[in-house]
Amino acid sequence: MTPPAGARPPVRHPEAPAPGEIIGSHYEHCFGCGGGQPHGLHLETRAREGVRVTAEFRVKEAHQGAPGLAHGGVLATALDETLGALGWMLRVIAVTGRLETDYLRPVPVDTVLHLDAEVLAVHGRKIYCTATGRIGGPEGPVAVRADAVFIEVKIDHFIENGRSAEIQAVLADPDQVKVARALEVNP
Repeated sequence: MTPPAGARPPVRHPEAPAPGEIIGSHYEHCFGCGGGQPHGLHLETRAREGVRVTAEFRVKEAHQGAPGLAHGGVLATALDETLGALGWMLRVIAVTGRLETDYLRPVPVDTVLHLDAEVLAVHGRKIYCTATGRIGGPEGPVAVRADAVFIEVKIDHFIENGRSAEIQAVLADPDQVKVARALEVNP
């Protein structure tokens, strides 16, 4: 997960959301950020300075693994979703290529997990990034952390691999197409 020699520092795109601005859901039915999933995470991500985002996630009853504790897969999903939002800072569409997650503390139900993610380096289509999830506040103890490599893709990745009915519904929504196509313009 270490960026290779020749990787370059990330550059925030001039049209990235302003620091503090909420980054909306990329898809209503996304388990991580969409409002159309009753038991989804409903993450609300905010742009920060540089190539960084933050989010908060409240662990609900439906997110349990062991009694009263968040399921590790749900915590990995929260980290992955936050890391995925970094594409907005670079103005690229990217998918998870690899995600390594470390679980350091249990996260009880009703806990708010404070997530912070940033891009470390870019090498070709690979985006190297890291994230932490803290309990008790943005400066609280780290409960989970992840390192990831995201791979830049074009919108065709989803058109060619997604389910046709959902793809057609998204393509019929001019606002969704506008957002997707805007992200295909590289800095």
